Amino acid sequence: MSSPVIVTRAEPAAADTVLRLKAAGYEAILSPALTLESLPEAELDMTGIRHLIFTSANGARYFAERGGMDGATVWCVGEATAGAVREEGGKDVREGDGNAADLAAMIIAAPEARTGGLLHVANEAAAGDLVATLNRAGLHARFTALYRTVPIRSLAPAALAALNAAARSFVLIHSAKGAAAFCDAAKGVDLSRVVFVAISEAASRPLAGCGARAIVNAARPNETALIDALDTAMLAL
Repeated sequence: MSSPVIVTRAEPAAADTVLRLKAAGYEAILSPALTLESLPEAELDMTGIRHLIFTSANGARYFAERGGMDGATVWCVGEATAGAVREEGGKDVREGDGNAADLAAMIIAAPEARTGGLLHVANEAAAGDLVATLNRAGLHARFTALYRTVPIRSLAPAALAALNAAARSFVLIHSAKGAAAFCDAAKGVDLSRVVFVAISEAASRPLAGCGARAIVNAARPNETALIDALDTAMLAL
């Protein structure tokens, strides 16, 4: 496969995506659109908490740096997040297959979620809807940010070279913030030969009007569906 695939996911998860693509025969180029910064002064209050909620693998990793999770019931948005939780010692892991709204619905429907408090750990931009939805349903949930995402200022040289030289290139998008950061960093670059493949419709919204050849959304908001969408787009576009 000659068309390069640019991975914009933040590290450390981006390296896993690159390895997966290379194993499948793709020419993968690492160019994270976001970097992660720890919030070491953030308070982690576990009083009354019996359930942890993670909507990203990064949330699980930053939590594990501050404390263990093996005694909690852990609710995860999808396969990648659940995998990270298990790597960090999580035992009672409940795995969703959708987005944060789907995860909230799954938690609300589970009787055991009403025993003890729930703590959503994520980046500082994620505060809001999930916890509010749980609280409206009568659950006792709160939010803690242990890290933040910071947009990059420029694309990786290899990615920029590929965008300028390739007759067709593909860019993987894992979040709306990552999409916006990529577009800002790529200002002045001709994107008319680029096919964006996004993990969800919500993640692809900032790409509207960027002049891309095409924008393709995964059928489900997870890494496996994203790669499936890339496979299909590679053959069709």
